[in-house]
Amino acid sequence: MWLTLRPFLPILLAATAGCPPPVHPTPAPAAAPAKQVALTGASVMIGAGDIAGCAQNHDFKTAKLVDSVLKADSVAKVTDAVFTLGDNAYMFGSTSQFAQCFTPTWGDPGKSIMGKIHPSPGNHDYETAGAGPYFTYFGSKAGEPGLGYYSYDVGTWHVVALNSEIVLLESYSDADRAAQGAWLLKDLTDHKKQQCTLAYWHEPRFSSGYHGSDLRFTPIWRILYDNGVDLVLNGHDHDYERFAPQTPDGVADSTGITEIVAGTGGEELRGFGGRAIRNSVFRIEGHAGVLVLTLGSAEYRSAFLDEGGAVWDPSGGKCR
Repeated sequence: MWLTLRPFLPILLAATAGCPPPVHPTPAPAAAPAKQVALTGASVMIGAGDIAGCAQNHDFKTAKLVDSVLKADSVAKVTDAVFTLGDNAYMFGSTSQFAQCFTPTWGDPGKSIMGKIHPSPGNHDYETAGAGPYFTYFGSKAGEPGLGYYSYDVGTWHVVALNSEIVLLESYSDADRAAQGAWLLKDLTDHKKQQCTLAYWHEPRFSSGYHGSDLRFTPIWRILYDNGVDLVLNGHDHDYERFAPQTPDGVADSTGITEIVAGTGGEELRGFGGRAIRNSVFRIEGHAGVLVLTLGSAEYRSAFLDEGGAVWDPSGGKCR
């Protein structure tokens, strides 16, 4: 299966040329009742992708938002963690861009974020050879240098961070792709006793956004689906989108995986151009913000928290 994943194979993209569609900001939602986004005794995960660019100021606002949630969790003695969905420092993931763009925002030592962060790399992090500055900046938090996939637990949930660029880049071999797939299968098998699992990486298998869906992640989705994973989180498209549970082939399935795209961490936002692919149930464009997950022992709640603090798309589900 993995030997067929050549980076030059055709992929399904919503738009492959020209400028992104214009952004038409989604109208703000009504206030969401607190009971819709909270679970008693749950742990919390918060994060986004496509974060720090020195030409934008949204990253300062999302960093402040994440830090405020972490501080509130600390007071309430709630277990929490921060994730990133790739493209941490624009445009080239260079040492100077991590220092000048990421450090003043999400990497600010005066904030709680870096002590709780679990990053994943994206294509812009790899614009500098081998994503060297990314691995140096995050150190052991980013997993083994050059590989970048790892797992950890948050409360009762098992969490898997994958390196999407191993799937996509010619600098990685078929053996590298097979190794990540084999590691993933073993990791999920080793944690079968944990009922609830989520996974995240940068480019989405499914997306209505500018970059669109990428079939090259179908084999990873197959492993996740066959092993009972509940949630997949991605970035890359600079918007928010939530999908109904589905199979790796995009067939609606009430016992399938829910995917959420949140490439809204601070970089320039993009529109959908009026497009919604199959199983897309909620989309937000023109608003920076973060994804908040409350993780219970057998269920979860999710919501998008915009940079002004408004709660969008409160949702949730039971673990598979």
